[in-house]
Amino acid sequence: MNIALLLSGGVDSAVATHLLVERGLRPDLFYIKIGMDDDEDLTCTAEEDIELCQAIARRYGLPLEVIDLQKEYWERVVSYTMDHVKQGLTPNPDVMCNRLIKFGAFEEKIGHAYDRICTGHYARVVRDDEVFADPRSGESIDLSSSASWLGTAPDPIKDQTDFLAQLDAHQVGKIMLPLGHLRKEQVRQIALDNKLAPARRKDSQGICFLGKINYNDFVRRFLGERVGDVIELETGKKVGEHRGYWFHTIGQRKGLGLGGGPWFVVKKDLEQNILYVSHGYDNLLQYGRSFNIAGFHFLTGDPWPSSGSIDVTFKVRHTDRWRTGVLTRTEEGGFHIDGDDPIQGIAPGQFGVVYSRDGRICIGSGEIAI
Repeated sequence: MNIALLLSGGVDSAVATHLLVERGLRPDLFYIKIGMDDDEDLTCTAEEDIELCQAIARRYGLPLEVIDLQKEYWERVVSYTMDHVKQGLTPNPDVMCNRLIKFGAFEEKIGHAYDRICTGHYARVVRDDEVFADPRSGESIDLSSSASWLGTAPDPIKDQTDFLAQLDAHQVGKIMLPLGHLRKEQVRQIALDNKLAPARRKDSQGICFLGKINYNDFVRRFLGERVGDVIELETGKKVGEHRGYWFHTIGQRKGLGLGGGPWFVVKKDLEQNILYVSHGYDNLLQYGRSFNIAGFHFLTGDPWPSSGSIDVTFKVRHTDRWRTGVLTRTEEGGFHIDGDDPIQGIAPGQFGVVYSRDGRICIGSGEIAI
């Protein structure tokens, strides 16, 4: 089996390399470069990343190649991000980076020549005739013996199935996930025990392409600023000003610059450039139970009945908490979710990620539409 392993310079992909070599496998190593060489602020941490990747390659005597996907990243992921922000939506560039770059552009350029693409994500691949049953009910999802399904990791804090929830069946069929059965502390310990170069390196935070600048500064480069009013929804009273609705998302609390908080963003008027906020932690305007999912994307296939309601678990953002609810097919062919409990900050444009009732199989995802 020939394997392409995507190294990032972090501890997770380094341990993935170690585990494969321990099993007698000899993957080819690749570092995907997406920062912009001609922009000092947006070079990400590529230089340091590559040095650490080279150290791993030398340690195990494996070939390492740097693959430049800057053009593809900016054309596909950054354009998606800015388009959504301009529409007042909350995009998730990391989800689209996995679909369009790590398992998209890389596959087009290099990956098609390999049997498997290996990464350090915390998730599992369920293959063959394995069946996952809900221990509470005895019901199960029938997993076809000819298909591969994406399963959740045992570490709920690090589980990354939501970041992989836009992959297609071909991509899921090729992915190899050596860390899927491990918790983060176990991975870190393996790295320390084996003196791997990134063993003590902190986990990356945020979106890689931002490099040294923050998200708002990045958005400002594309959309500029436009001063507008911040209005308390209940009273209609102006409580402040903002510099553009595109800097804010539904459910946001920090960074509003308003006194006497807490304040939460609950609504946006794009035409008037008005940001509506609500005051207090217990204000019901911050919460919702139901939302539609537009353009639902199945990772492997549709395991649900053609009509009626299905008990599911789901996420509306990257979190260690799976929520429970009921999923219903709409007449338009989409899906609607009714959560069992109130959810704070349901943001249109974010991905609603849906799992089997027991939370062990990721079925797919789509953009939240209120």
